Amino acid sequence: MQTTSPRGIDYLESIEGVVLKAYRDPVGIWTIGGGLTAASGVVTPRAGMVISRKEASRLLSLALKRSYEPRVRKTLGNVEQHAFDGAVSFDWNTGAIHRASWVKAFLNGNPTKARAKLMLWVKGGGRVLPGLKRRRREEADIILLNKWPAHVTIARNPSKPNVAFAGLAISLSPDEIDQVAEAFRIIGFDPGKTSGRISLIAVSEFQRKYDLRVDGIIGKATLSTLQRELDARKGAKKGAGGAAGGAAVAGGGEAVAPGTGLPDPTSLDPALLKWVGMAGGAIAGVYLLYLAWHYRDMIAARIANRLPRTAKFLRSF
Repeated sequence: MQTTSPRGIDYLESIEGVVLKAYRDPVGIWTIGGGLTAASGVVTPRAGMVISRKEASRLLSLALKRSYEPRVRKTLGNVEQHAFDGAVSFDWNTGAIHRASWVKAFLNGNPTKARAKLMLWVKGGGRVLPGLKRRRREEADIILLNKWPAHVTIARNPSKPNVAFAGLAISLSPDEIDQVAEAFRIIGFDPGKTSGRISLIAVSEFQRKYDLRVDGIIGKATLSTLQRELDARKGAKKGAGGAAGGAAVAGGGEAVAPGTGLPDPTSLDPALLKWVGMAGGAIAGVYLLYLAWHYRDMIAARIANRLPRTAKFLRSF
């Protein structure tokens, strides 16, 4: 019985991203791990829920086993492993392999038509999403050519990101970063005045307020939450509900950010995901140091009786 290969799972996790603390996507659906919602049938994400990296992988594998792999096997029959892996990624994202027109072209040995049909699946909320276009191209290469994206190689060298600015786990142009910065400004978090960069403190404070993992990195959870807050304010101004349109596929559907000008949170950069975990810990540490410095007088007053030397040291700044 054919199952997703380790390489296929690695690709799926890299393109989906793995978020270990539950967050709400732009349409308000609680999500965790590799895009898992309650509709996946393997987990019911809720506010404050945190899982380990090992548990995230276990849940993803369980969802594949229960729903996606059986549907792909039934639809494609016996195919080469790379084709199966790419098809699983498509179905995880869309839940629609059983009705996708590219499948017939693929099974009939027409790769050109199959690729063209695959590239029709690039819309969310009524508009073309760059993240979906890239994903469909990669899936077509995997399915048709056994050509895998070089996501294990970090194209950009982020070995020591500037801790004054937020990190990115998504691929954004300078203009898109400025759009995100403006979104932070709109909801009351000063992103700073440097074009193409966003203040580490603004992002960290935003994450803390909205109960996200405080790592100073703009990733899927942060951008989804930001989008949802923008939509809420936009809806309030119109005197209507602020929830964005769009859909989340049961299991791993990508969040949709329609109609607000904010880059969609589907544009996860697989290369950057390899270093985000390491950089996140360092950035979180810097943020904690900042808080300690910012509230040094308050801390000194609280510890004066027990740690007088430390309190004196803090007051000397």
